Amino acid sequence: MTTKLDLIIFIDDDIATNYLHERNARLANCSKDIKVFSSALDALAYLKDTDREDYVKPNIIFLDINMPVMNGWEFLEEYEKLDISVQSDLLLVMLTTSLNPKDREKADELNLVGNFRNKPLLSEQLLEIVAENFE
Repeated sequence: MTTKLDLIIFIDDDIATNYLHERNARLANCSKDIKVFSSALDALAYLKDTDREDYVKPNIIFLDINMPVMNGWEFLEEYEKLDISVQSDLLLVMLTTSLNPKDREKADELNLVGNFRNKPLLSEQLLEIVAENFE
């Protein structure tokens, strides 16, 4: 792999899933940094605060659908309101354990969502996504 991304973000309320996804992303060795948020609100706050000294624009956001307080769909509604400079050149991937075909249909209808995958995300799948979208 020649391309190394600057930042991958995982947003999921499940600690074990976050651990597994972060571990698999580190094994894939395709990003300089990985951030994990257990709250969509916290991730949104990070994305809004582009003036902070340690801000790095993510290349990929992996977003869980079913979360408390703010679910993935609600996150997307707020994400859409962000400055276009934050949204540009960013791939949003929905991750879910849901077998409901309506979730995939809804994701396909949104221009924001570039990919839809079932959890867990394996290292090989992450490398495929990077190769398809960034090389």
